[in-house]
Amino acid sequence: MITEDALPTYQTRLNQLDGVADKTGSSTSPWAVWSRAWTAEENRHGDLLKTYLYLSGRVDMLMIERTIHYLIAAGMEWNLDKNPYMGLVYTSFQERATFISHGNMARLAKNSDPILSRICGTIAADEKRHENAYEKIVEKLLEVDPTVTMVAISDMMRKGITMPAHLMQDGRDPHLFDHFSAVAQRLGVYTVAHYADILEFLIERWKLEKIQDLTAEGGRAQDFVCGLPQKIRRLQERMDQRTRKIEPQSVKFSWIFNKETPFVPKK
Repeated sequence: MITEDALPTYQTRLNQLDGVADKTGSSTSPWAVWSRAWTAEENRHGDLLKTYLYLSGRVDMLMIERTIHYLIAAGMEWNLDKNPYMGLVYTSFQERATFISHGNMARLAKNSDPILSRICGTIAADEKRHENAYEKIVEKLLEVDPTVTMVAISDMMRKGITMPAHLMQDGRDPHLFDHFSAVAQRLGVYTVAHYADILEFLIERWKLEKIQDLTAEGGRAQDFVCGLPQKIRRLQERMDQRTRKIEPQSVKFSWIFNKETPFVPKK
């Protein structure tokens, strides 16, 4: 919910990309209309989840609101320069990541909280539609400008897909996002394996292994991207081996009244 609520940052970043910016704030260009409509739909996700959490009485809304405030104020490190191709690759990956994480949350809550499960399932369906839109755009880019698009995909994956809320903090825990991510990994909401799964899905969806007539630079980018999932999975295996040797710890989340939650720290 906190990630969904930081929408001013995301729309600002989209408007910094060359060729797809909403230059007037109410432009009628297709890109501008899309970005505003996308922002409006994502805003409903944040509103719905926040209302649910408020009515549930299970969370400390003061600390959640502080976290949202600090996150929007911190902004977002998005190392794309102004490259729209990389931006569209990022959004394709990120929308699938949110589709997966909301879907997993819906499954986790199915037996204990059917209402939350239904909410998360509905949001996951929205994220899937957004994912399809961005992936179709990149498909077209690969058709009309294959080398530049392939290089953009490679550059994006070399930089790594950083989660939008990685700068969040609540004024108490300076490592809040790392702790949140570790808990999400332990619960299976979003894991390193999902990261590799998404990349494999996109490689197949965009048929990256079959694209021909690339320049030498494009060919090197193709080899890197198509070989990356295996590298990530080997890294995951080594991480899993180390994790099994680490004693679980616990962290207090201010969002849930400082309740201690187990997690496995990264080493």
